[in-house]
Amino acid sequence: MSERRPVRIANCSGFYGDRFSAAREMVEGGPIDVLTGDYLAELTMLILWKARMKDPGAGYARTFVAQMEQVLGTCMDRGIKVVSNAGGLNPAGLASQLAALAEKLGLQPRIAWVEGDDISGSVTGLLDKGHPLANMDTGQSLAEAGVTPISANAYLGGFGIAEALAAGADIVVTGRVTDASLVVGPAAWWHGWRRDDYDRLAGAVVAGHVIECGAQATGGNYAFIEEIADRRVPGFPIAEVAADGSSVITKHPDTGGLVSVGTVTAQLLYEIAQPAYANPDAVALFDTVDLEQVGKDRVRISGVRGAEPPAKLKVALNYLGGYRNSMTLVLTGLDIEAKAAWAEEELFSVLGGKQRFDAVDVHLARFDREDSPDNELATAHLRITVMDSDPSKVGRAFSNAAVELALGGYAGFHATTPPGAESAFGVYWPALVDSSEVVHTVVLPDGSRRVIEHQGGAGQPKDVPQATGRPVGAEAGPTRRAPLGRVCGARSGDKGGNANVGLWARDDPSYEWLASYLDVERFKELLPEAAELEVRRYELPNLRALNFVVVGLLGKGVAASTRPDPQAKGLGEFIRSRYAQIPVRLLPAENA
Repeated sequence: MSERRPVRIANCSGFYGDRFSAAREMVEGGPIDVLTGDYLAELTMLILWKARMKDPGAGYARTFVAQMEQVLGTCMDRGIKVVSNAGGLNPAGLASQLAALAEKLGLQPRIAWVEGDDISGSVTGLLDKGHPLANMDTGQSLAEAGVTPISANAYLGGFGIAEALAAGADIVVTGRVTDASLVVGPAAWWHGWRRDDYDRLAGAVVAGHVIECGAQATGGNYAFIEEIADRRVPGFPIAEVAADGSSVITKHPDTGGLVSVGTVTAQLLYEIAQPAYANPDAVALFDTVDLEQVGKDRVRISGVRGAEPPAKLKVALNYLGGYRNSMTLVLTGLDIEAKAAWAEEELFSVLGGKQRFDAVDVHLARFDREDSPDNELATAHLRITVMDSDPSKVGRAFSNAAVELALGGYAGFHATTPPGAESAFGVYWPALVDSSEVVHTVVLPDGSRRVIEHQGGAGQPKDVPQATGRPVGAEAGPTRRAPLGRVCGARSGDKGGNANVGLWARDDPSYEWLASYLDVERFKELLPEAAELEVRRYELPNLRALNFVVVGLLGKGVAASTRPDPQAKGLGEFIRSRYAQIPVRLLPAENA
């Protein structure tokens, strides 16, 4: 029997709030077989929980319904399947809304949904049965932490999606599946893959990881801006997944951006840790990925090896951490540090001391320049954040107190915002649970239900970071002090309280030097705030890349972090801006 042609899987969303017009652009811009959209992140689950507290019928990405109103008729006319995790905490509710929309449009799509990821009602029982639900980063058990999750969702694989498509579904919506599952499921259905086709499944995992964040694979957030000749808003990516698990990443013609080995490499390094990238359907070994430019805006991914998936599934839990408030005071001109110290002392003396709060974070950001000809460039910001379980302590009582010092504080006192109320914040808690405790269920278009058995059984992939580089020998030649980013790109992001920074070189000599030079200690020199933190280093020579994971840099995760860049989006560019002694032979001519 001959193999089917590659399945063309398009992405139209990388997060809840991404470009609204992308669904229509992908459907109308050229031939595709499957339209996918990723709407969920750790923070999104908390947002959807808050929405559901106000309206029990909510809990899904509402914008997805509006996007479907624009494209559903065309999708049905062209046989385009729609697969999305926009169901969030309420996939059945989203399916119902889509059915109502279809009726209004005079259409009759076959709709299925995947559920079983929501285990929030089982947490107490799991703890009673001896499942610690320990934090994957700290090792602390959930019981030791003494917190009660408001949401708990296991990351499911793609075979529930495949089952729904095989049953004739035109639309499949899910709750918390892995981002890559949105590609694995359709590819497995299209090509008829078995559950133990680990190399093929791993190839689809890699393709899914590349396109899951939308335009980040097509030139968005790309370090080497000079390579982007078409500066229009980037088109969204398409993965053409072949029967052997290889794929070609591309985009529709006459759209902005770029698909290159560099843009694909950057996205491969986004929010990963060790090269053994675990998913519920296969472990994808990122150190086997081979990339090749095979045409304009076409990059082939091949050679991906896979392994049996682990017996445990990752679970994203969120609990309410309390309430927070921040005020940013502007300091101008002379004596910045003295002014900041006075402001801090004065404010907390009025508030009754720092000890009254569960947590206090004070950060002085220096933007000021000596003898600046520009008023703005003579300023610094003092950002004061307070957190407490009692909202009354951190609400207007805090922000009003800060503003009341305006005429009795340091010279030039003013704030960036008026006083505001407190806001609730959540804390992300990543854990593992035995797959046997999660009932992965697909509700088919005819209303019948099927349970998808987990096929894994292997232990968690062994995490073996490389702590050091190799000695830089005399063969490096003359060096010059220059920004690290002149010889490497970067992509950074968050995983709970951890941040990752992937750095890659564009040629072999640059990678050989980078891998030799940049060990953990030098990385910490470039990032002083990581000096006391654990940093894990991984090498991916096939991608000419290094990946660093900074454990705990983001505190308890984006929703609770007091860092100005709580998702570490700019961390990679910061590292690139730092100076190092770089061999002159590697520097671009204008920098040599």
